[in-house]
Amino acid sequence: MMRRLNMTPVMLYMILHLLQAAWSDPVIPRVVWKYGEVSLFKFSQTGVSNYSTLLLNEDRGVLYVGAREAIFAVKMSNVSYKKYEVYWKVPEKKQKECAAKGKSQETECLNYIRILHEFNNESLYVCGTYAFQPTCDYLSVKDFTLQGKKEEGKGKCPFDPAQRYTSVMVDGELYSGTVYNFLGSETVILRSHLRTEYAIPWLNEPSFVYSDVIRENDNSLDGGDDKVYFFFTEVSVEYEFNSKLLVPRVARVCKSDHGGSRILQKRWTSFLKAKLICTLPESNFIFNVIQDVFILKTPNWKETVFYGVFTSQWSNLEVSAVCTFNMSNVEDVFSEGKYMQSATFEHSHVKWVRYNGQIPMPRPGSCINNEARALNVNSSLMLPDKTLQFVKDHPLIADPVKPIGNRPKLVKKNVNYIQIVVDRVRALDNNSYDVMFVGTDKGLLHKAINYNNEMHIIEELQIFPDPEPVQTLLLSKGDKKYLYAGSHSGVVQAPVAFCEKYKTCTDCILARDPYCAWNSQNKTCIWITKDDNYMSNLMQNLHGSAAVCRTEDVESTSSEEHKVEPRGFQELKCLPVSRLAKVIWMFKNKTLSENSKYRIVQNNLLIFSVTKEDSGTYDCWTVETVKGRLYKQLVKKYSLIVEGQSKVVTTSPTAPFTKMEGNSATTQTSTDKGRTSLHTVTSQIQTDVLTSTVSYTSTSTLATPTFLVPVADTKAVSEPSTAERNDRILLTFLVLITLLFLMLVGYNCYMKYLPSPCLKLRLYVVSDGKKPEFDYDVSEELVKQQCVKINSDNQNSEQIAAGDKGYETESDCGNGKIPNTEKPQELKQIQENHSIGSVDTEKDADIPDIKFIDEEAQSLC
Repeated sequence: MMRRLNMTPVMLYMILHLLQAAWSDPVIPRVVWKYGEVSLFKFSQTGVSNYSTLLLNEDRGVLYVGAREAIFAVKMSNVSYKKYEVYWKVPEKKQKECAAKGKSQETECLNYIRILHEFNNESLYVCGTYAFQPTCDYLSVKDFTLQGKKEEGKGKCPFDPAQRYTSVMVDGELYSGTVYNFLGSETVILRSHLRTEYAIPWLNEPSFVYSDVIRENDNSLDGGDDKVYFFFTEVSVEYEFNSKLLVPRVARVCKSDHGGSRILQKRWTSFLKAKLICTLPESNFIFNVIQDVFILKTPNWKETVFYGVFTSQWSNLEVSAVCTFNMSNVEDVFSEGKYMQSATFEHSHVKWVRYNGQIPMPRPGSCINNEARALNVNSSLMLPDKTLQFVKDHPLIADPVKPIGNRPKLVKKNVNYIQIVVDRVRALDNNSYDVMFVGTDKGLLHKAINYNNEMHIIEELQIFPDPEPVQTLLLSKGDKKYLYAGSHSGVVQAPVAFCEKYKTCTDCILARDPYCAWNSQNKTCIWITKDDNYMSNLMQNLHGSAAVCRTEDVESTSSEEHKVEPRGFQELKCLPVSRLAKVIWMFKNKTLSENSKYRIVQNNLLIFSVTKEDSGTYDCWTVETVKGRLYKQLVKKYSLIVEGQSKVVTTSPTAPFTKMEGNSATTQTSTDKGRTSLHTVTSQIQTDVLTSTVSYTSTSTLATPTFLVPVADTKAVSEPSTAERNDRILLTFLVLITLLFLMLVGYNCYMKYLPSPCLKLRLYVVSDGKKPEFDYDVSEELVKQQCVKINSDNQNSEQIAAGDKGYETESDCGNGKIPNTEKPQELKQIQENHSIGSVDTEKDADIPDIKFIDEEAQSLC
């Protein structure tokens, strides 16, 4: 039954921000490779952009690239090597016609290649936007030339290069999901002459992302048909909301569908669609926008699974998820699920409700199978009108498709996933693992895996020099697999693993990468291949246990020597491979604590005012916790030599202090005894880590900046909670608002924009604290009378009445001339009192100065 969601935008905004504030990122990449730190192959052509269409032919060893007005063939093993190219430009006349329709001649009125498919062994089928007149042609593989057989591409290729679309070639026929008109208001799922009905129940503003064919088993018992699946996001019709609520969908059509005989002529008779569910059960947060899909096919389609990348409709909450679905569950929903039907209320309002009436036979929307053939229905053209009319009115299935495990495989905060490919890898334990490669809108590539509902991002790779979306992602199928990413600026080729970057056994094992294993004989981390003849020497543990590593394989041999003068400054760098590891510095087998002498910034040790006593060996250790186990590695050794005579004696602080990193607060003192053996040093590190009050949590950056908090004892000082930080921010905000208010009041008071209390205060301040014995009303009347006299003395000026409230100009106020008229009676009396000195001191102190009143009168005039 349809639900009504009554929620104002303000309420929704508040809920989203509360979720964002309370939601902690559950997983971060263990390793981050910046652009240039690993070897990548790149391809781009001068003057060409938008490399968004990729087609891989592993038999020919070629990657075909569709870009703006060009098609390239590059080497699959090295995309930087170009083999062929052909340019397909739009004539100037077509460009002008496109510009006359309101499109940009420099950007939109060009030919963006959007479809590249294998048509046969000799040619490719290519389509482009062609200045908002979609056109298709055939490309000869042998000489790499267009054959000039231009076909209309309407319904096959989008008009606008920015529109989302999808297409798949099945047995020489193109299945596409795109717009059907210039305005983009009509969307279709098309194959040759067959298409969807142009009606809201069928497609309601869809955004297509992916399509593929699932073949029926050769020995199928029900005699089913091959099916083509489409994935898209559309505006919901079954929910009422204040704004357009988006819903992810999966739709299906049958390959042998030929349309109906009387009803649904040249229309799909097998079109059905259902909702995809991807949600977090603990928070009931729903990811309602599907960005991309990858189908991991198996010989038996019932074992096939597909991975979907989902985001939220509300962009201010950057959270992405990856959910997996069984294809057998999808087919069960289409073959057994309840239908939705529209119902009219109050003569105009339409609602969608679950249909509980009788369903005609054969089942509407099903493919022709043995059950239909038993009813003498061997083709869609033979379907009864009752079945066709029902599927025309009920294309939506009420039952949703739920993910495997009823929860996502991966959830990541502060990132927008938009592309995905998945590889099934067989590890040394002879088990298969699905490795996800997910591209982001900032040009990052995450390699992630799910171990028994434990999300683990193995590494993050920056594949483009500048942040830009990953528009296309492909994966090769050979033994030495590669990833191919297309973007606006070019194509990048990357291996699926960087095993050689792990220099120690611990790093290689704790990476938990199914592609990598540690070779104990050669002491290297290698990529596992099928032809490895030394499997007995390989070690791998995907459960996170590095106990198999020997002591000699733990330490790094990297060592450096630095010479520094007394009172100088020295920085010792430490670059741990794992972002999940905590860095600990040791000097003469003692754990260093931060004080006025030492600072640890981004894992690097800073030494100030170096003296002779600072000479010695400095060791950088990393401690990583995996499933409750601590693993220690010596990453870097430094030998510091202080040369010359030290002139300044520095004393180390005796009071302990607390170092706060991320969410941990660890109190360390300098009471460690000298130890010389490696076992003693590692025991020291383990003790320091275990006594931490809160476990260390790394961030996605190189390291978290450290802060010094002096304490009176050795108790750890924990970081303020989120609520305390919010209270401090709110208090600061309130203080700032109060100061701004007081400044505003003071300014208005000074400019005399406020009533009598402000003028009283101003008179009191200007008169050095003397309190006038007359009220503001009296002084105002005196000032007004003074203005009258001033204006009357100005012979070249027009007199202004004392009660005039208008604006006075400089000429109206005497032009700086002092008027020579008699003062009012009150002012005369005051002057006489001052001149004859007849007023006593105390009384005279309360009488305002005549000069002051004259100046006030002048200013008011």
